[in-house]
Amino acid sequence: MSEQMQSDERRPEGSLPVPSPSAEARKWAMLCHYAAFAWFLAPMIGNVIGPLVVWQLKRESDPYVDAQGKEALNFQITLSLALMVCGVLAWILIGFPLMVLVSVVGLVLTIIGGIKANEGKPWRYPFCLRLLS
Repeated sequence: MSEQMQSDERRPEGSLPVPSPSAEARKWAMLCHYAAFAWFLAPMIGNVIGPLVVWQLKRESDPYVDAQGKEALNFQITLSLALMVCGVLAWILIGFPLMVLVSVVGLVLTIIGGIKANEGKPWRYPFCLRLLS
């Protein structure tokens, strides 16, 4: 079965097909997610500053970039808050293993988000506070 027919079957009846984002939009949406790796340059703020800068520069160029930029930024803010809680919990030693777990999950989800954005598929992070809408 062709891809077009499969996508038509999943679409609610009477709705118009959603155009796929351009290659340029997909590239910038992917960079919104991957800019979180600025964490390695500026720990605890780079993961928020990176996506914020890319999103601010390109949010008006395409609605897909705007949506994915907000999603990446929301997740990185959520991740930072979770790591701060882990830092507080480190006083009772449970925070250290939780910090490793949160970091690994954050890394994996950020990579998945970038891959999905580059494929042109809207990505919504699980476990994410939606502060920007």
